[in-house]
Amino acid sequence: MKRVNIHTDGSALGNPGRGGYGVILEYQGHTRELSDGYALTTNNRMELLAAIAGLEALKESCAVSLHSDSQYLIHAMTRGWLNGWKRNGWARGPKKEPLSNADLWRRLDQAAARHQIDWQWLRGHAGDARNERCDQLAKAAASADSVKTDDGYVGAEPP
Repeated sequence: MKRVNIHTDGSALGNPGRGGYGVILEYQGHTRELSDGYALTTNNRMELLAAIAGLEALKESCAVSLHSDSQYLIHAMTRGWLNGWKRNGWARGPKKEPLSNADLWRRLDQAAARHQIDWQWLRGHAGDARNERCDQLAKAAASADSVKTDDGYVGAEPP
């Protein structure tokens, strides 16, 4: 099984606001960067979409070390939150409250199922070169002239 390192970051310029994600994939000395921007979204959605984009870019099942500065993402994947949400019909808590970003959690669950993933949290803006590069990619994508619509974002209409 191929071993791949994935570094991710998401950003929203305003929260909600324009957003973007950045991803670095590393395999046997080769590096690939991914990024995309959205007109109106949230930081959490971009953090999730970064992980999704990285995992969906892999053409076969891999052993992945995925690095993110998002505790929201890492805790959901390592503390059993995602499995609990699935058991609750993609709702949270005993009152089965609607799960924020359920569309992306479902997509991440599908993307992650193909791989053996070691989810690694790292402190953001703490000098990790790959995390800083992902942040640059995310902010540049959010600021680009051409951005997509985040169809899954439920919130205010763009200004």
